[in-house]
Amino acid sequence: MFTSTLRKLTALISLVFLLIFIIFTSIFYGYISYNLFDKIDDAMRLQAGSFQFVNGRAQFPRPRPLFDPRIFLLLRSTEGQIVNISPFRIEENNYLAEIVPKTNIEEPETREYENHVYRIVAVPYRYENKLFNEEFVIREVIAISIVDPEVGLLNNLLWIIIGGLIVGMVSIIVASYFLARRAMIPIQAAWEKQQQFVADASHELRSPITGIYSNAELMLRHPQLTIQEQSHRINTIMKESSRMTKLIASLLTLARSDADKAELQVAPVDFSEMVEMVAEHFKPLEELNKVSLTVQIKPAIELMADRERLHQLVVILLDNAFKYTSEGGKILLSCDKDDKSAIVVVQDTGCGIAAEHLPHIFDRFFRGDKARSRDKGGTGLGLAIAKWIVEKHGGKIAVESSGKGTTFQVSLPIGKIRKDR
Repeated sequence: MFTSTLRKLTALISLVFLLIFIIFTSIFYGYISYNLFDKIDDAMRLQAGSFQFVNGRAQFPRPRPLFDPRIFLLLRSTEGQIVNISPFRIEENNYLAEIVPKTNIEEPETREYENHVYRIVAVPYRYENKLFNEEFVIREVIAISIVDPEVGLLNNLLWIIIGGLIVGMVSIIVASYFLARRAMIPIQAAWEKQQQFVADASHELRSPITGIYSNAELMLRHPQLTIQEQSHRINTIMKESSRMTKLIASLLTLARSDADKAELQVAPVDFSEMVEMVAEHFKPLEELNKVSLTVQIKPAIELMADRERLHQLVVILLDNAFKYTSEGGKILLSCDKDDKSAIVVVQDTGCGIAAEHLPHIFDRFFRGDKARSRDKGGTGLGLAIAKWIVEKHGGKIAVESSGKGTTFQVSLPIGKIRKDR
């Protein structure tokens, strides 16, 4: 799939660059061509405008430093006949008349004749006279110039452009391939991440469903047993149902975050009071798990935030700390602030996180010890949700672990959350 997309993207980028190259070179070629012939046309008009009749005789301009010796002048009558030719090129009279178009020359024209290229410009002129005992009326003065050097220059330029196009096309295709390949890296990574997410979600959902189904089936096989005798199976069904409910809620949260549909309900929050309330909910676990929870909260820390999401964030961090701190361990929950941020720290003396696992700790469904995590009811989604909550509020979350004990630090901005978050 990605190979086909890479080829299409390479072709598209190559086509765009090719069109840009063609447009640019066409404009450049047209500009050079226009300027070359425009100068020739001006010189031809200048010499044609210098023609005049003196005492009834045609006076062609004599060679001057500013006049181009390649330019010849012809007179055409109202009847379309060539009646006189510049006398300085008498030997060329035979074919000059054949080059001139029979119709009126309104714009400069370029014509080929016997392997030469000529430029033709006409200047209107009005004069009545008799020449060789014939009466005629001059309609226009026609200037003709051989433009072989200019055409040769343009042809050479065209070949250079064609050669550059061929060489450039190879370079463009190679460059387009690398650009397309680079552009595909995040797309492929996102696709693979999505595929992994779907596979992990399916696996995680299958486990509790299997547990519920198998225990329910065993209960149906022994209808004679009392509820008390089946209590261990009922307890397992309840645990797996609770775990599945929690997993589905987490999946929905992440799905909404990916679709950017999980909007924050921003309002003033007494962050100190909220953190203290969460800590109180975890107090019973001190005695149950035989660990020590120390709470250090600076009062009156106010935030503009989503209270429910921040409550969920602190619950996730404390829940992790209690799960992985063994008997006799210690947990510290602190809440402080500086000039710009509110800072929450959750520190425990538990088993810690291996160094190779730290870069992936916020990845979805990542668990260092999967079997142990599943035994403790973990889904591998809590920290991913915690990171999303923090980033949605414009904050940062960091984790440190030296192999024994773990420290999570969250900093949240004090002030209004940007609307685009």
